[in-house]
Amino acid sequence: MGAGSIVGRVIGSSATKRAPDMAANLIRQAFDRAVDGAGPLKGAAEAADHKLADCNGDVDEAIDKLVDSHVRLAGAQGFVTNLGGAVTMAMTIPANISGLALLQCHLVAGIAHLRGYTLSDPRVRNAVLACILGADGVKELVKDHRLPGAPMVIATAPQHDPELDQRIATEVATALIAQVAGKRTAAMVGRRMPVIGGGVGAVTDGWDTYRVGRYAAKELKQRTRP
Repeated sequence: MGAGSIVGRVIGSSATKRAPDMAANLIRQAFDRAVDGAGPLKGAAEAADHKLADCNGDVDEAIDKLVDSHVRLAGAQGFVTNLGGAVTMAMTIPANISGLALLQCHLVAGIAHLRGYTLSDPRVRNAVLACILGADGVKELVKDHRLPGAPMVIATAPQHDPELDQRIATEVATALIAQVAGKRTAAMVGRRMPVIGGGVGAVTDGWDTYRVGRYAAKELKQRTRP
């Protein structure tokens, strides 16, 4: 694990311990905005349906196109929000976290919609958020008994567990804060040049969004629409 990753984890853990409610609320708001749409970003289901129409009803192809488009968006916002040095970090890190949360929620919610899940179901919301943690993050939390199972298990649970809402949203916030703070630290330690930070942000955010999308596509199996 690199220095940036270690520092990121420490910062992420410290920030969310100080304000767990605030961190969890940020993630829940990102999910709501992803489902409803925000500015030029259409709601997740509407955007996914457009992709499905473009692909003549081929769900897997539509998912591939969703992933590709969100990787490009994540890379662009990662570049912009990671320009600048230490002076701008206080402003750009929160923007980067919010942008990543929105885009990754939008991507996974779109995949869930295409696979036949109802986005208004709180179990599905928690499954979407679990996907953002990625395979390794989910395995670790399941092993520690902080998650009941993989995203598919959460989405199809017999009943909704309200206590899971806060827990999973806080875990996602912790992961995103660690990711964003870690890459900024790595870029600044390596070379104090703003454009380097932008490049690191673009590549890291694009790659992480790709991994989240592929994990969601693998975990959220097709269901019959009600």
